[in-house]
Amino acid sequence: MTATADFDRFRPPPLEPMTAFRAFRKLVRNKEDTAQVFEIMRALSGGSIARGYNRMLGTMEGGRQAFLRDELAHRLDDPAWLARFGPGTVGAAYRDFREARGFTAEGLADEARKIGPLVDAQHPVVWYSRRLRDVHDIWHVLTGYRTDALGEACVVAFSHAQTGNLGFAFIGWGAAREVQRENRSIPARRAVLQAWRHGRAARWLPGLDYEALLAEPLETARARLNLRAPTVYDAVPEAALATLKLRA
Repeated sequence: MTATADFDRFRPPPLEPMTAFRAFRKLVRNKEDTAQVFEIMRALSGGSIARGYNRMLGTMEGGRQAFLRDELAHRLDDPAWLARFGPGTVGAAYRDFREARGFTAEGLADEARKIGPLVDAQHPVVWYSRRLRDVHDIWHVLTGYRTDALGEACVVAFSHAQTGNLGFAFIGWGAAREVQRENRSIPARRAVLQAWRHGRAARWLPGLDYEALLAEPLETARARLNLRAPTVYDAVPEAALATLKLRA
């Protein structure tokens, strides 16, 4: 192998647990500092993203999506495209979810860019990592977890089960610990464990046709994908969840 070929070869990044730990402490102090989430994911992703992309290629629909290589952020930020989805669909629920919170897919991308320029690299494995980033809020809608501290912890635990990315596990269990410290009456660890188990039981979501999924009735999609109700999380009073600050 030539030196040039060796230089051009794609290599999974090494694990950096201390970087992840420092970023998590910053996230605990400020839950809105989303860039730290991406720093943790970068530090602990290892080979999980490449493995996920290869798994995608092993399915008919996943392979088709990889061939098309659509940038979901562009579609999800197109009001005319989102307006196509009728009442009761996954797309309508997603539209309501983001409008209520002022979220945009490009805003999430901007946070990811703070970590490094490779976020926008034209490589299929990096494209797959962008896909995981862009479907995060759709997974909120599908799983039924909201955007409070515990809801986020549950979605990332679900995401670890789906992707094998250690960054998701680190954030999920770390956030559950902080929630439990802040309010011992909230069964944070049980909620996160249930979310992880639901991620294991569900169909594999990264390789789906998301345009078709968004057009599907929400409850039909949940049943088809074997997405179970988050009963532990749902039993926690919203008033208790609203008090969580995740500050050290």
